[in-house]
Amino acid sequence: MLNLFIQLENITLMAYNLLKGKKGLITGALNEKSIAWQVARRASEEGAELVLTNTSVAIRMGEIQQLGKQLNAPVIESDATNVDDLENLIDKTMEHFNGGFDFVLHSVGMSPNVRKRLPYDDLNYEYLKKTLDISAISFHKLIQTLKKKDALNEWASIVALSYIAAQRTLFEYNDMAEAKAMLESIARSFGYIYGREKHIRINTISQSPTLTTAGSGVKGIDGLMDFTERMSPLGNATAVECADYIITLFSDLTKKVTMQNLYHDGGFSSMGMSRRAMHMYNKSLSGECE
Repeated sequence: MLNLFIQLENITLMAYNLLKGKKGLITGALNEKSIAWQVARRASEEGAELVLTNTSVAIRMGEIQQLGKQLNAPVIESDATNVDDLENLIDKTMEHFNGGFDFVLHSVGMSPNVRKRLPYDDLNYEYLKKTLDISAISFHKLIQTLKKKDALNEWASIVALSYIAAQRTLFEYNDMAEAKAMLESIARSFGYIYGREKHIRINTISQSPTLTTAGSGVKGIDGLMDFTERMSPLGNATAVECADYIITLFSDLTKKVTMQNLYHDGGFSSMGMSRRAMHMYNKSLSGECE
């Protein structure tokens, strides 16, 4: 197999043609900080044909059109919470590919409560509904639309981005924790149905905190990233490294991996206390914290 070396943001990557001949749909790419953006680039480098999608506002304000030109991928406007939009998106994607496709990335999430810095014990419930609809129920709507239109080929792969706050309490993550828990449950429930009927794999990735445009809006993100970096034996996983992992889940190397929430966090999810984190804690007690 031909190996190709590719220079990306000062990181040398090797392409293995893992997705040669495959076709996929990537949601949520906004700019180079986006995990979805890096997944799209890596998927293209591994030989895949792509369709990109985001909301009209994100397309206007972001740089996804530029990415589409780079990857020779059409950009289709779609609101992931709107079923009519999703049906149009899937129809146009299938038209572009002349049939079914092989992988989908769900990278959609937003909380009005987080954006407006409302505390968890004083949530706006209308905002909560929007959080769940955008960040979790959109995943169900997307999969249901894919299934009804028989859009995915046999052994296709669906991946969504999650976070450890679905299992553990993290200060200031707020109602997004509920959304991520629901997201992971949808992956399991639909994973059984779609897997049984057509061997479709559905998994979620619990990624390290990542300084994406959305992540930057989380209060205290810098402190959180410093903490998880100190706690994780391998350090925080970057957006590019997350993209590499997702590519393996799109490939045929993971055909029997499904209904899983897979941690990609440098080991953070298995830690209790690290030496580096304890050192900082002790320094803070002595008033020497950096």
